[in-house]
This record gives sequence, C-alpha cells and structure tokens, in this order.
Amino acid sequence: MNPNEQKLEYPWGEQLAEPGSSMALADGLRWVRLPLPFALDHINVWLLRDQIDGRDGWTIVDCGVCRDEVKDQWSQVFENSLEGLPVLRVIVTHMHPDHVGLAHWLCERWNAPLWMTMTDFAVARLWSMQPVDGVAPGGPNGQSAVDHFARHGLTDPQAQDGIRARAGYYPSLVPEVPASFTRIMHGQNVTIGGREWRIIVGYGHAPEHASLYCDTLRVLISGDMVLPRISTNVSVFDYEPDSNPLPLYLNSLRRYDGLPEDTLVLPSHGKPFKGLHERIAQQHAHHAERLEEVLSACTEPQSTTDIVPIMFRRKLDLHQLTFAMGEALAHLHALYFEGRLTRTTGSDGIVRFQRK
Repeated sequence: MNPNEQKLEYPWGEQLAEPGSSMALADGLRWVRLPLPFALDHINVWLLRDQIDGRDGWTIVDCGVCRDEVKDQWSQVFENSLEGLPVLRVIVTHMHPDHVGLAHWLCERWNAPLWMTMTDFAVARLWSMQPVDGVAPGGPNGQSAVDHFARHGLTDPQAQDGIRARAGYYPSLVPEVPASFTRIMHGQNVTIGGREWRIIVGYGHAPEHASLYCDTLRVLISGDMVLPRISTNVSVFDYEPDSNPLPLYLNSLRRYDGLPEDTLVLPSHGKPFKGLHERIAQQHAHHAERLEEVLSACTEPQSTTDIVPIMFRRKLDLHQLTFAMGEALAHLHALYFEGRLTRTTGSDGIVRFQRK
C-alpha cells in the first residue's frame, strides 16, 4: 500500500467480493467483482435492491466486458445473489468497454432498460460498429490512431502495426449496444429502492461520465472519476485531437466538494473506501506535479513520445502505451492552452512543445 493509500480508510480491509458471488455493503447494496482481459484485471459493479412500477427486483450499475467468462460469472451472481428476483434496470456510468460491454446482453436477458447519459450512449453506439477497411469508427486504435500518435512522435513500426491491428478492439469488447435508452443528466435524482440517488456528471475521462450519490446511505458510486489507488486516465485521442481534457477532469472533481467527509466511495477499480476529499486532494496534487514535470522537460522542444518515459517510468505494453500517449498529450495540451508552452510542427510532421 502506497503512502497515499494509507491516508484512506478501507472498511472491509482486504476482503473482496468472491468471483461469481456478491458481497453486502449496506441494506440493499451489493458488490460484484468481474474479470478484465488486461493489466487492470477487474471491474467493480453494483447491485441495488429496487422496486419499479410495483415490481420488486434489482438495478445493476455497470456491466463488465463482453466475454464468455464474464457472462458465466454474471449467471452465477443471478443464481446466488438476486433472491429469485429479476433485474429491473441497467445503469451504465460511461461508455468505456468494461462498463458498457455487456449492457445489451443484460438488458436483453432481463428485458430491462438501459440508463445512460446521452453523449456516452451515442458514442458507445458509434464505436461498437465494426471497422470498415481497417478504419475504426472511434477509439484509440486503427489507422486513425496510428496517424494521430505518429504526429506526436510514435513512429516505431512495431507499435504502429499493433495499434493498426486493433481497429476492431472496442467492438470486440462491446459488440452491441441497446438501440434505445433512458437519459440521465447532471443533478437529476433517480429513485432506486425508495432512496434518492443524485446524478453527478464529470468530464475529462469520458464524454459525460455519471456518478451516483445517495445521501441516505452516504454512498458515492464514483465510476472511474475517483479511484483509490490509481489515477483516472485523462487522454487526448484521435477522435478529438485538439481537446483539453485535464482541466475538465480536475474541475469536475469540484462537484464532489459538498459530499460528507464520511462518504463511502464505491470505485470501479480497487476497494470501497472512505476519504473522498483526501483522495481528490491527492489527485489535484498528482496532476500539479506532473504538469510541473512536463513543463520542466520542455526547455527544449519535446514530442509527446519524448514525454511518455518522463511521466511513465515502467515498461508499458501496447495497450498501456496508447493510454500513456493520450495522457502525456493531455498534460502538454493543458500547458499549451494555458499559454505556458508553444506548439510547432516540424518538417518531419511531428508536433513538439516548448516552454515559453
């Protein structure tokens, strides 16, 4: 456990929800852990006891990726944890594959509606389309991503071939998204099991990420916006190449300022914890340090690829490299749009940044 984690409180210690089962955290609230096929090896999803239009059942928050082993674990959860009741609704916090991947399967299996923000629903529908002639409709993969990263210094042929070959990566994890949905919006109150849950929308990590807060339980389902151990990925990718997501993310964290100090945070990755405001302060400090680190490195012109080993000192696989490139560029853009860096494109076509 790193020093920052030691400042947080983990009410259940090292206890985890077992595969294929769930763990009760509060009255009508259960924790399920599902496997992921990459270095971040799990996602937490949540079961909320519910009643809709006189029907008793459950609301699911987030879904896992579309893999047979994940479906098998869900089937075990249905058998062991639903008390013989149906799933009435599926809420998805945002459009990344580990959150929306099995939404269609779950909604179809239970004849249950999908609830999402408008932007993330639309993007998930678009990205789940199969690539045409190797061109992906979106996401940091395929030829468009190769071109984007090449402009920012990633010219290694092996890395480019790997990214190009992943054009169908998103639809492999999210092969289908329901054709209709119920829209959720910032500030909206959603009644789940007789309790009010307030939607808190955040930006920077996903187009329109929804967290859910229940004041009765003092529980925040934070999705990926607040994680206890790792930093939320904030990236600039090919589908929005001139974006400035880092200030959006940091400003979004201010929307949690009014939540009680003893709020129980249910993150998508890691363990449930208390210490929301401490963790948010750590995130602000972390990014402030990274920005100063990047600024110091840019006394001479630097591409995004030059910055990656400064920000990420460990060996990265291809999946991690694409996110590291996106994150490094997000920090460069934050400094550029703030007026602290200049940006030029060289005769080699590579964009470089330099301190003013």
